[in-house]
Amino acid sequence: MFPMKRFAIGLSAALAVAILVPAAVISAPKEEKGKPAAVDAKAREAGMKEAPALIQASGAGCTVSDARFIGEDKKAGAKYFEVACNEGMGFALIAKKDVAPQVYTCLESSQPGPDGKVGGLACILPGNANPGAGLAPFVQKAGVTCDIENTRAIGSGAKNSYFEVACKGGSGYVVQTVSPLNISGEVTVNSCLLYEEGANVSCKLTNRQTQLQIVDTLNTAAASAGTTCAIKDKRYILSTKADNYYEVSCQDGKGYVYQQTATTGAFARAIPCAQAGFVGGGCTMTDAVAAQTEQAGFYSKLAAKAGFPCDVEKYGMLPTNDPKKEIVELKCKNSDAGAIAVFTATGGTVYDCLTAELNGFRCSFTKKDTQYARLTKDLVGFNKASCTVSDARVIGATDTEGFVEVACSDGLPGWVLGYPTGVAKPAAKEFLSCVQAKGIGGGCKLPTNKVKG
Repeated sequence: MFPMKRFAIGLSAALAVAILVPAAVISAPKEEKGKPAAVDAKAREAGMKEAPALIQASGAGCTVSDARFIGEDKKAGAKYFEVACNEGMGFALIAKKDVAPQVYTCLESSQPGPDGKVGGLACILPGNANPGAGLAPFVQKAGVTCDIENTRAIGSGAKNSYFEVACKGGSGYVVQTVSPLNISGEVTVNSCLLYEEGANVSCKLTNRQTQLQIVDTLNTAAASAGTTCAIKDKRYILSTKADNYYEVSCQDGKGYVYQQTATTGAFARAIPCAQAGFVGGGCTMTDAVAAQTEQAGFYSKLAAKAGFPCDVEKYGMLPTNDPKKEIVELKCKNSDAGAIAVFTATGGTVYDCLTAELNGFRCSFTKKDTQYARLTKDLVGFNKASCTVSDARVIGATDTEGFVEVACSDGLPGWVLGYPTGVAKPAAKEFLSCVQAKGIGGGCKLPTNKVKG
């Protein structure tokens, strides 16, 4: 797992664009109280004549549906335009001779300054009446579910633009995309919780307390799935591309990490603190050590019930897409034995580390050589007591059988043993020479088993 930590990004903010435009060159139409400003027909005609080519040259994603000429600064050699686009987001545009046109989204150019007033490049075309709606296609492209309630331009750099969207229900996101804005470019949408408060990229339309209300929703979903927690405290941990993670501590002393699907916001699973060490270092509001000790004892009981006595000293969770199934690697105290356990609500199956690999799992707590005695014993059953196993590897498996190549300590050619899969502690059912097994997984490859010559 590769966590995305909270961060700040350096920008050259582009929100003060209006102050760069001398007021004398702005032909801003007068507004009547309670009515949108009217657009002068001549300004629209001039805009539609020049702006489409300019917006195309800028690289912004815009098929012009409407345009107006705002004004001209002859001394600076600059013309100013506003365009509305079929794609949704409109732009203010500055054109200078022999220089690529500069474009600013209407969210940027219409954003009030420190004095609360908007500048001369504020968008007034009817198609730009709700510029925030132009961010909806970007949020959708990222696969994030958000009923947009409010929007804000954060700023633009040479390559990227940043916006904030607040969603109904309290959640919020930062939208990062290309600059100039273009829906065909890359889009990343991250939870506001990912960013440090007060940084140059951060959220202001929602606060962290409001954003964390999602944990209450996840808690309700967790209860429906069988995990009950009267929340004492909660915190955001981290996000990945696929998921968000939150910790909750409960009034009864227990704790969990709630995993939330990032794109839909849906509850994925509740991970007990004893199993959550892989998520950003695990729980900090609950005594995770005590929880892990308790959980180790619990796994000892489950393993014994499944026919594998083990005083669990250490355990590790393996990934599974089945929420009704836990896959756990076990290390037993004062023993070389190790196993992979698959536990369900009704019981479980425990595979020793050899059998586990035949079934698609691999032990990391247990060394491979601890399996050699078992393999040597299995060879005796096929009248090969002369071979003391010195090396082994799984060479292949079908839906019903797995094959293990073994090497002998005397340096003579080894063998291949076949075991049924899907069975805990299976007995070897097949015995092959390396010549007979050449069609299985590429045949024998251990050094003493290779055909010489």
